[in-house]
Amino acid sequence: MTHRCTLRVYYEDTDLAGIVYYANYLRFIERARTEWVRALGVDQVRLKAEEGIVFAVRRIEADYLQPARFDDELTVATTVEAQTGVRLVLRQEVFRAGALLFNAQVTLVALNAAGQPVRLPAMIRRQIH
Repeated sequence: MTHRCTLRVYYEDTDLAGIVYYANYLRFIERARTEWVRALGVDQVRLKAEEGIVFAVRRIEADYLQPARFDDELTVATTVEAQTGVRLVLRQEVFRAGALLFNAQVTLVALNAAGQPVRLPAMIRRQIH
């Protein structure tokens, strides 16, 4: 299952050359991950308040292939590549009109309030299988 999230490039997302500043792709894929988790039916605020669990990026490997520019409409595709008891590996790709601009492999972990890894909540494991 691939989740898709559409967003627009704003002036504030660009650098002096008028292209999206490289670090902003990380912001774009973060927004898409938040929407993906929401689409799974997970309320992250409630998850933190009731179970003390939050998600954190443990690792990211990214490739910048083509630049995005001001006012481009982008689509971020998020797909689960692998899952263990405490870790999710996602593929996130940013497209403009079907052209791949950026892709990343993102490893997420679930952490407790002390910052220690914990098992992914059962509801999430069920939803992504």
